[in-house]
Amino acid sequence: MMQSIVNEAQLLLGLGLDIGDVSSVQMALRAIAIYAVMLVLVRLASKRFLSKASAFDVIVAIMLGSIMSRAINGSAPFLPTIMASAALLALHWLFATLAAHTSFGTLVKGEPRLLIKDGEIQEGGLREAKLSANDLKQSLRLQVGDPDPSRIKRAYMERNGKISIVPFKTEPKILDVSVEDGVKSIRIKLE
Repeated sequence: MMQSIVNEAQLLLGLGLDIGDVSSVQMALRAIAIYAVMLVLVRLASKRFLSKASAFDVIVAIMLGSIMSRAINGSAPFLPTIMASAALLALHWLFATLAAHTSFGTLVKGEPRLLIKDGEIQEGGLREAKLSANDLKQSLRLQVGDPDPSRIKRAYMERNGKISIVPFKTEPKILDVSVEDGVKSIRIKLE
């Protein structure tokens, strides 16, 4: 019984055939099988895999795509390719665990770069992040609607390559206080 199921799966997936001998139906069935296997493997590997993709995650994704495409088109053996992908995801899980609990994270994921501190652009941070002042001003315009760095308390190039911005807290400015007929009026300006 089990042997007949294995034989049927081998026939359907074209396992053991040369690359030119795999039919388009077998290739489509391989793609479906690879998708299902990879979905299980990625879900087992990490809940955060590619959720906030860092270079660390993108490299694994590119490698997985490259490895698994060979199993789909038949240029590499099916089961060993799945095992190689599982090993790669296990290594990614191990590195992610080490990164979360040790200083290994800095090595594989990098560090955030300070771009603005108390309204002043940090030239060294821009150089390290490989950004121009115009790139930074574009991010300010897109995120806070104002390209003026003097209104920003802190800005960082985060480990995932995105720029995070912490604006100064704005307080209302009292412009005028007057009393007329026992009624106190305060004019304020909100910035």
